[in-house]
Amino acid sequence: MATSSLKGFLTARAHIQNFSAASLLEPHWGYADRVIPCVVDAGSCEYLDAVYGGHDIGMLYMGIFWSSVLGILLIWAVARRCFDAASSSPSSPTTASPESQTGPRVSSLTRLQNTIASFSRNSFLPNAPISIFGHTTRLQVLVLGILTAYLTVLTFAGITYKTWITPVKNQPPGVNNTRTSLGPWSDRIGTIAYALTPLSILLASRESLLSLLTGVPYTSFLFLHRWTGYLILVQSILHTIGWIVIEAKLYQPQPAVWDGFVQSEYIIWGFVALGLLILLWFFSLGWTIRNITGYEFFRKVHYILAMVYIGAAIGHWEALQCFLVPGLVLWACDRLARLVRMGMLHYGCVGPEDGQGKWQFKAAQAESKIWTDSKHGDVVRLDFGHRQAPWKIGQHFFLCFSDSTIWQSHPFTPLSVPEADEKGEVRHSYIFRAKGGETKKVAGLLKRQLGQGAEGKTTLSVIMQGPYGERIIDGVSAGDTNVLAVAGGTGITYVLPVLLSAARARQGNVGQGNKMEIVWAVKREQDLEWVRPELDELRRLGDVKIRVFVTDGGHLPDAEEKKTVEGDKEASAVGILGSSLSSSSSNEASEVEGTGRPGVNALVTQFVEDIALGRTIVFGSGPPGMVGDLRSAVASCNSGRRVWKGEERFDVELVCDDRLEW
Repeated sequence: MATSSLKGFLTARAHIQNFSAASLLEPHWGYADRVIPCVVDAGSCEYLDAVYGGHDIGMLYMGIFWSSVLGILLIWAVARRCFDAASSSPSSPTTASPESQTGPRVSSLTRLQNTIASFSRNSFLPNAPISIFGHTTRLQVLVLGILTAYLTVLTFAGITYKTWITPVKNQPPGVNNTRTSLGPWSDRIGTIAYALTPLSILLASRESLLSLLTGVPYTSFLFLHRWTGYLILVQSILHTIGWIVIEAKLYQPQPAVWDGFVQSEYIIWGFVALGLLILLWFFSLGWTIRNITGYEFFRKVHYILAMVYIGAAIGHWEALQCFLVPGLVLWACDRLARLVRMGMLHYGCVGPEDGQGKWQFKAAQAESKIWTDSKHGDVVRLDFGHRQAPWKIGQHFFLCFSDSTIWQSHPFTPLSVPEADEKGEVRHSYIFRAKGGETKKVAGLLKRQLGQGAEGKTTLSVIMQGPYGERIIDGVSAGDTNVLAVAGGTGITYVLPVLLSAARARQGNVGQGNKMEIVWAVKREQDLEWVRPELDELRRLGDVKIRVFVTDGGHLPDAEEKKTVEGDKEASAVGILGSSLSSSSSNEASEVEGTGRPGVNALVTQFVEDIALGRTIVFGSGPPGMVGDLRSAVASCNSGRRVWKGEERFDVELVCDDRLEW
């Protein structure tokens, strides 16, 4: 609502200010101008002092809040740059003698940093109560708790708590308004809800400014985005309840005051905004997504409802659009940056090699394999080369399969090591299980193409956005760290490039005594064929222990096994591929250590206990339950006290892929 509209609203009812007789108007940012001097009764003047004073202090608090956020980000960014510069500076480490077996000496500062990190993991790495917060760490919940406590203090501070009984103009004696601190408090909590809106959008951005400053991947902010939205909803409900009580009970005469209140345009917009917030909450529930809408419906509706909500919020109180317009700008910049990054990957010269080609947009053409599995869902592997700068190990791309639809994209982690060849092309390899939705449609499309026998192979057009995420290989390739990788199913794509890169880098560095091991749980023994070339390379390098657990038996049903084996003969290396146990290599048979789900806690604990020297990084990717078990296991292996004493094996770090956790 514009300032002039606010004047009319305040004149007509609650504040009884006579703007037409005003000798001076005192401006207030985010509120209506105030008439100076106050010419109504003493009680109403005191109430106006409380209303305007509370609002001004609330706006000051929101300025302090955003200054605090920006200050923390600035300090974080500077400290990160300084730390990275210190870490990359050349040094001359002192190597311990073979007799000491205590590892290289480290500086007191480094030991202090490692001690604090180990203590923090032991305390804050395990999952918080899953029934309340989902699959997230105690650290995330701690940050949420600090934010909530801070906002709670700002909600109640600086408000005059008092009750005023004031007469109603043109009403008989005894008809009075009861003015309380509920009005300023309801305004304050509404202001905070508006101020949190751009923060919520900032936390949800894929092209994240927060990630650019802090180095933390955007996926780590999604938990706070979700719960910031919940805070906004609760604040909006309390704001609405407060003013309903005031207008329907405390102000007189009734029902005339209430009837005029609910017919006001700005109030109608307020109810619309609250209704949209409730819809946003309902459609974001995991139960709703799993059982009613599906993820793609949620994602698209979430965008639409959020933007309409901001418009309705501006209609409700236009004077506070200083908080809402930046939210729209952040959202628009995020969408524009995605398009720019996609164009940078796919727009180039297409045509003859003599340079006479045309500049145009071109999708990558991926060779495709598919392993049929009627019980658990078919698995698809995509392989293609693309001219681009290599990404960092641990990053992922959003892939759009344009042969199916251009309106959906899904995040996938490349299982290939990002290395450019002499032509500047980088090899991409992806694996995904087609359980439902778009991935199931893609699997069906590939099956139909293979059924047509298109020269024994099939291709799929792929449009990429990215890369996103963080580099996770730091501290591994040099050989001074023990590495344990734990993966479930297609989660192998996250950990495999780490091991391949580290094993290649460690070639020729003998006598270090550091361990590398991978534990992979698959449904069937045939699933090893998904990454057969990569597993064979790991065995050739000979620096990684491979342990495979089959959780659901080794053989396909007879009819399906026959179908996939015959499909393999017909489709060669890029057709429908399957492998019976009888055709498995002896090396493959030796890789399978057991059946059933491996005990994650026992695996991690045993690995750490067997370490002779150095710290450990555990890489994990798989179902949320497995990631939660990894967090608990790694946390229990950390001991800040023993790290301070120089026992590095109790410095255990977890790096996990949490993009799909909910």
